[in-house]
Formats: sequence, C-alpha cells, structure tokens
Amino acid sequence: MDKVRRYRAMGSLCRQSAALNPLNSWKLLADAERWEHLAEQELASHFTECNAAGFRAAPDANDRRWETISVA
Repeated sequence: MDKVRRYRAMGSLCRQSAALNPLNSWKLLADAERWEHLAEQELASHFTECNAAGFRAAPDANDRRWETISVA
C-alpha cells in the first residue's frame, strides 16, 4: 500500500506543476493520469492477492451484528 501512496503523491505533484506551468500542462496532466493509473493497478493487484489467499478479517469479540435477538 506504500506504493499507492507514492504513486498518488507523484500524480498530485504533476497536477500542481501543471497549474504553475501552463505551457507544459498537457504533458504534466498526462503524467498525473499515468501515476493514478499505476495506483489503481497496484490497488487492484493487492485486493486480488488478498482474495486469492482467502483473506478474512479477524472477528471482533464485541461484534454482535449477526446475532439474533430472541423475544420472549
């Protein structure tokens, strides 16, 4: 997930630079789009790996959402 943060930070820097440099904004915005695409790919890969490994969140002992309430 660290890669996702770095990719998104790079995209943000490219967008900020595009705002300050209108002559090269087309290239900088394309770079920002590429960084965002890499971040999305990394996230998709991460969740695919989690799902393939059968990742299950540890149940919370205080979680009672799925218990039925018996009314007497």
